[in-house]
Amino acid sequence: MNRGIRLLLRGSTYSGVLFAYCGALASLPLLPFALLPALSWPSAPESVQTVVVLLVWAALVGAVGLARPVRRALVVSARRLLRVSLPNPAAARRTSGPLGLDRWRTPLWLVLHAAVGWTGALASGVLFIMGISLPMNWLGGEVRASLFGTSVRVTGWWSWVAAAVCVLLAVTVCVLVTKVLRWSAPRLLGPSAAERLALAAERELLLAERNRIAHELHDSIGHTLTAATIQAAVAGEVLSTDPVAARAAMRSIEDSTRAALEDLDYALGVLREEQSGTAPTRTLADLPELLERLRHTGAVVEPELTGELTRVQGTLSRAAYRIIQEGLTNALRHGAGGPIEVRVAAGPDGLDLAVVNRTGPRTGPGQGSFSTSGHGLPGLAERVRLLQGEFRSGPDGTGRWRLAVRLPVRASV
Repeated sequence: MNRGIRLLLRGSTYSGVLFAYCGALASLPLLPFALLPALSWPSAPESVQTVVVLLVWAALVGAVGLARPVRRALVVSARRLLRVSLPNPAAARRTSGPLGLDRWRTPLWLVLHAAVGWTGALASGVLFIMGISLPMNWLGGEVRASLFGTSVRVTGWWSWVAAAVCVLLAVTVCVLVTKVLRWSAPRLLGPSAAERLALAAERELLLAERNRIAHELHDSIGHTLTAATIQAAVAGEVLSTDPVAARAAMRSIEDSTRAALEDLDYALGVLREEQSGTAPTRTLADLPELLERLRHTGAVVEPELTGELTRVQGTLSRAAYRIIQEGLTNALRHGAGGPIEVRVAAGPDGLDLAVVNRTGPRTGPGQGSFSTSGHGLPGLAERVRLLQGEFRSGPDGTGRWRLAVRLPVRASV
């Protein structure tokens, strides 16, 4: 009995019982309209009239649930009083309409809510009154319990036992009412099949966009910081002996960091769900500028560009630029110096990209190890896979590291 009382006094059970009783009271104004058919058919048997009243009452209660704002109010109230986790039904506005029986889940919940509320209110109320009334026999009164035509006179200490049982049963009814509503709320008020599909599609698009931004930031910011570090080291070494080269390196740092800031501002605007400008686009047309900035780091770049690169447009051109950029970043970070070979060949069926550099400890300006997240090559492999291309990277057996990618032209959009 003490455990049952503790369950009743627990916050979720107490508020759940209140929620159930509120559902019963909310359906009370519809009862007079449900009585009209029975009043207009006085010759019908009492049992038939009762069934008709209940059916009409259930239909009226369910009809209220067809209004979409009602469901939203029910979800909010169930979250607060039943303490169940229910998402906002916002996705329903973006679906083409309810699927199958989904549209009847809210009316069914309203009918269940009202029926459970009335059942719990009547049963617990009667049991509590009995629990209070039975001990009156000890105060000089007489108590008789009647059920289904059978009357029993309760006397002596049995009245206290019966009173305790009645109170315990009343508490049990309250707990069961809350459990029934808590169990049924996610199934009837939770996302429908159409809403789950819409939420999943929306989340998939959001994750894909954030993943793309992560790749863009890694490629752009990572390359810029690597190149700027080496360029700053070069400028520091030649500042007194070759001021012209030092100024050129500083200008290159300014240009590259300005471009990186544009990428960063756009990415932050998207992540904060703010109105951001047009995404900065870097394509193969910007490749000469990228290679020129790289030369200011002291690196020797040997480009080999063949084919009609101007015909490569859209996603394919942007992806090719980022692949070359990441390959050059890795060559600056982990290469041993020496020439960096960059090959871009545009053919009728595909676009071939390659970045080749020597491996080993780096010497010269900016020497030393660079910290790395380890996401560069996996990110490139994923980008190439999404474009249905071929990706290879690793040592070629001649003391050089080769990054080779082939992208099909049909992937260009």
